[in-house]
Amino acid sequence: MNKKLLLAAAAVGIGAGFIGVMSSAGGSKTVGVAMAAFDDNFLTVLRNGMTDYAGTLEGVELQVEDAEDDVGKQLNQIENFIASGVDAIIVNAVDTSATQAMTDKAAAAGIPLVYVNRQPINIDTLPDNQAFVASNEVDSGTLQTTEVCRLLKDAGLAQANILVMQGELSNQAAVVRTQDIHDVIATPDCSFMTIVEEQTANWDRQEGADLMTNWLTSGVKFDAVIANNDEMAVGAIQALKAGGISMDDVVVAGIDATQDALAAMQAGDLDVTVFQDAAGQGSGSLDAALALANGQPVEQKVYIPFQLVTPANLADYLTAN
Repeated sequence: MNKKLLLAAAAVGIGAGFIGVMSSAGGSKTVGVAMAAFDDNFLTVLRNGMTDYAGTLEGVELQVEDAEDDVGKQLNQIENFIASGVDAIIVNAVDTSATQAMTDKAAAAGIPLVYVNRQPINIDTLPDNQAFVASNEVDSGTLQTTEVCRLLKDAGLAQANILVMQGELSNQAAVVRTQDIHDVIATPDCSFMTIVEEQTANWDRQEGADLMTNWLTSGVKFDAVIANNDEMAVGAIQALKAGGISMDDVVVAGIDATQDALAAMQAGDLDVTVFQDAAGQGSGSLDAALALANGQPVEQKVYIPFQLVTPANLADYLTAN
């Protein structure tokens, strides 16, 4: 199915003018938003990007709900949105393997649905009035791990041991980012890297700190920690410092370029992160939802590029999110 690309500008953040015209032409619109969690730093930036953008648009109202990482609760929220007659629904899925039921309910009600940030398992069979807005996860872990490889090689290591912190194992981003790490290590240039431990810390800072503490207690030898997100990376840094490990002796990498991560990089503790434009994904998902609500066709996959962040270009990102 070929669809007309109306959201190409989402890659750099569509301005309010385009949607302002579109939304006013279609009358007032109410969009239900089901977020996986409110207490996640990255998702907070995404949610704020969406709500801030909605505030610049005439006749657009958001109903934003917190699923509190509960799949059943999120499905109930979608059912409630449908029952209340919203014009469109945006979902940041708690469990990306459980999205088919959400798609089916919205499709049966004839209400457009846009998945944001977390790729639904049924991405390749979405109906015409559903879409996905995010960044391509194949790029995230690849950029991250390639830079770690470069840093370790520049340090003169002939053999390097790697610890991998995974996000929630039911989450597509965690699966792909972890596979990216393996794929980079499998290349000739980075084959001197060996994964010695790989466990989940569920995207969580405290779990990341606890996991790092367990690894330190076990006496595992390592040269780098590669985390699927910044929250786990920051947790790892806290545990490393508490354990008396010099941050000059280990490479730590995350993904998302959250403000806390950038502060850690500024302090010399975090070596690598990857900017994922959370606010851009938020506004892009709202663009898609409003377009679909107005009967406009959109691309079913709208990708907003990842960008590598290192101490060398840190200043460019300190106010980016």
